[in-house]
Amino acid sequence: MLLSDRIHTQLRDRILAGDLAPGAPVPSERRLSEELGASRHAVREALKRLQEAGLVRISQGGATRVRDWRRDGGLDLLLALGAQGDAPPELELERAALELRACVGADAARRAAQRATPAERAEIAARAEALAAAADPDARNAEYERLWALIVDAAGNLAYRLALNTLETGQHVLVLDADRVASELADTAAIRGLARAIAAGDEEAARTVAADLLERSG
Repeated sequence: MLLSDRIHTQLRDRILAGDLAPGAPVPSERRLSEELGASRHAVREALKRLQEAGLVRISQGGATRVRDWRRDGGLDLLLALGAQGDAPPELELERAALELRACVGADAARRAAQRATPAERAEIAARAEALAAAADPDARNAEYERLWALIVDAAGNLAYRLALNTLETGQHVLVLDADRVASELADTAAIRGLARAIAAGDEEAARTVAADLLERSG
C-alpha cells in the first residue's frame, strides 16, 4: 500500500469512527507530515481523496475541517468505501446496500403496477416466464436482472434507476451473483406472482411480493 493510501485510510477511519468530529479541524499538512513521517505531497494526496469522498472540506488558506458525512455524504461515499475493500466492518455496508435495494425495489414494483404501459406489462410477464424456463443458475440470474431492469424502468422514477445503478456497479459493496440471490431465484412462483401483480395493476400486491423477494437476501 502506498504511503498516501495508508494516511488516507488512517484519517478516514478516524473520521468514520467519530474520533475526528464534524466541524473539527484536521491537523495541518505539516503536522501530519511530521507525525506520520511522510512527505507533504503524500499527505496532500490523502486529504484530496478525503475531500472527493465528502469527508473533509479543504479551504484555501484555512483549516481543513471534517464534514458531517452522515448528513452531507451521498451514495458516492458508499461506493468509495466499498471500492477500497477495507471499510470498517461496523458500518455493515453490504447490509445497508441490500436494505436500500429492497426498499427501492419494492416501491419500484408498486410504481410499475401503477405506471407501466401495456407493452411493458407484457414484457415483464414474458421475462418472468423466461426466467422460469432457465435451468442454469447464472442464466436465471441474468433473466432476473433483466426483469428488475424492466420493472424499475416501468416505475418511471429516475432517482430509483440511478440509485440501483449505483449499487449494482459499486465493486465490493453489493455483488448480486446467482449464489447471493439464490433464495430469490428459487421462488419461481413468487417471481411469476410479481409479474402478474404488475400486469394486473395491483400496486399493493406488487409491493408486497417484491419486498418479500428482495428481503430474502438481506
